Amino acid sequence: MFQPDIPQALTPGSRVIVGMSGGVDSSVAAHLLKEQGYDCVGVFMRVGHAATEPESCASGAPSADELPARRLKHGCCSASDAIDARAVAGRLGIPFYALNFEKDFERIVDYFVDEYARARTPNPCVRCNIDL
Repeated sequence: MFQPDIPQALTPGSRVIVGMSGGVDSSVAAHLLKEQGYDCVGVFMRVGHAATEPESCASGAPSADELPARRLKHGCCSASDAIDARAVAGRLGIPFYALNFEKDFERIVDYFVDEYARARTPNPCVRCNIDL
């Protein structure tokens, strides 16, 4: 039977690291853990660089600034997601750190490109979950 090398039962007051994406699930998890007495620290993984100015995709689609606010959708690990996560952590009164994994994530992208070039069907999410 698999026995992970982590405590099986954390008690209130224990420090826990909460991966915060800026979305509802991680925000509620942080809130519930804090509410139950855990010493929470929020972390966000930066996997790309922030654009210096709004960009449109290659198809000529409008940039985010050109779309009505209600139609905006945040991407995974975007700058706006980090801002949302930081705001939630601030509201909860917990420390927050944005960690830079840009160089590490380049390995995941390289894996995807290499596998795709070999006519394979890569799954970068699985590799990312294992490596990062």
